[in-house]
Amino acid sequence: LALVADALAHSLLPGAGVAWLLFGSSMTALLVGGLIAALATALGAGLLARLTRLKEDAAFAALFSALFAVGVVLVQRAGTPVDLLRFLFGEVLAVGPADLRLAATVATLTVAGFGLFHRAIAIECFDPVFHRAIGGRSALIHFGLLVATALNLIAALHALGIVLALGLFMLPATTAYLWCERWGAMLVASCAIAVAGTVIGFAASCRFALPSGPAIVAALGALFVLSAVFSPRHGLIARLRRPHRHLREGDAHAVCER
Repeated sequence: LALVADALAHSLLPGAGVAWLLFGSSMTALLVGGLIAALATALGAGLLARLTRLKEDAAFAALFSALFAVGVVLVQRAGTPVDLLRFLFGEVLAVGPADLRLAATVATLTVAGFGLFHRAIAIECFDPVFHRAIGGRSALIHFGLLVATALNLIAALHALGIVLALGLFMLPATTAYLWCERWGAMLVASCAIAVAGTVIGFAASCRFALPSGPAIVAALGALFVLSAVFSPRHGLIARLRRPHRHLREGDAHAVCER
């Protein structure tokens, strides 16, 4: 799913570029254009994986690379390089009421969807083969996850841009995964980490005159690095100490046997 989210994020650009060329800066047009491009990428990758010798990850990588290049050309033709930079990296301070309404609507729908189908989503994410074996609607859940991913990426388009929006998706989740064992706790922790990283990054951007979007993602990245190093159960230090602890326990057991 991480590669799928990356591919969908990059494939939004051609859809947004076409919408910009045809309808201007209409939020509805950008939403529909980006959603169509993302779903076309997912459908195309699935068809390539089933009808050719390519695996799905290779098909996604090939499609999003080509579509991202097409999107850059379209956006450059539609506006100025400044417009392209806003598409790629966003501008938090330029977010308006329409962007906030879109983000609130998408967030509400996403939370409601997870609340209603949390069991099926958990099984599909961790073991899709088992989900299909027990008669679950694996294809429908997978398609719903793709739609939710595309909608959330579009909602973050103006704030963080296509390149950085994926960081807001992945960094809180991967950071929480280093601390939590249960899926419910992981969801709560990832939300808390996302809020903390956003507040820290935005405060740093105001204090040091930094771009807001990159500062937010950089703050989330710093939290991830700290967690990867210092997490008490799954961090690097804990993993490096574990063989030595097992060795000491083995030596003590040998002494007791003697």
